[in-house]
Amino acid sequence: MNRKKKLNKILKARIKKMNAKKAPNNKEVYISKAEREKMAATEENETAEVTS
Repeated sequence: MNRKKKLNKILKARIKKMNAKKAPNNKEVYISKAEREKMAATEENETAEVTS
């Protein structure tokens, strides 16, 4: 690769990363399977306390 092409490639990659950071993040935060099980167990305990 010549110098100009290499520099343009690097600069375009930087711009692409900056634009990706600016874009809104609609993706939900990942919750592990173990964490989901803990949350479900605590919900069950809370509902059992409320009903009794």
